Amino acid sequence: MGIERRKFIAGSVAAAALAGGTRVQAEDPGDREYYEIRKILLDSEEKQKRFLDFLDGAYLPAAGRAGVEKIGVFTSYENEDSDVYAVTPFQTAAGVAELKAALLADKTFQEDGGDFFNAPFSDPAYTRMESSLFLAFKDMPSLEVPEKSQSRLYELRIYESHSVLYGQRKIHMFNEGKEIELFRETGLDPVFFGEALVGSRLPNLTYMITFEDMESHDKNWKTFIDHPDWKKLKGNPFYDDTVSNITKVILRAADCSQV
Repeated sequence: MGIERRKFIAGSVAAAALAGGTRVQAEDPGDREYYEIRKILLDSEEKQKRFLDFLDGAYLPAAGRAGVEKIGVFTSYENEDSDVYAVTPFQTAAGVAELKAALLADKTFQEDGGDFFNAPFSDPAYTRMESSLFLAFKDMPSLEVPEKSQSRLYELRIYESHSVLYGQRKIHMFNEGKEIELFRETGLDPVFFGEALVGSRLPNLTYMITFEDMESHDKNWKTFIDHPDWKKLKGNPFYDDTVSNITKVILRAADCSQV
């Protein structure tokens, strides 16, 4: 073994020791869910209402007939736009294509959604749709449905990383670093955590947490930030520079939402 290679290996071992022996390894997906997060771009409140009616009267019943449930449907809390977010869990990645095929073969679905599907070229039902596919974290392998209430809020967070390696370290922080456990302890109730496999702004991880209202949102985040376990975890140099950009969106569940 050459001198330079021995130096490289020694340096790698030292770096691992500095991080407390922490390593990042590829994981078998196992029984973890996959999530499609779809953002439907709509240019008016009227079209938002029509789209939600379509989901309620046609899409969600048809998805249920195809065996797909726990679909979350959300709108902006601040009412700054008319866009709709939909989160759909699947048991396999292939489930995304399988649901589409089932819907195309469902005559009842096409009849129930006729007004939506037959919107004229001059006045389309929506502007565009954006879609990303995620794999659930191993320490939270399936989506959790909270108790619904009129005041309940949902926070969607997207954590981008400057490289795949550092993105994996942030995922490690949530799993092996026990950040998910700390979320639960401090009232940041999780709905799902997912690693982006396909979509925009890669690499990123995206998660959703929920609160009873904005007052509890602010209070529980402060409890988390002030917690000594978070300060210790954040101080671990292995997790330095793992997040390059954070996007936060506060949402409400639509009446038709199953989450």
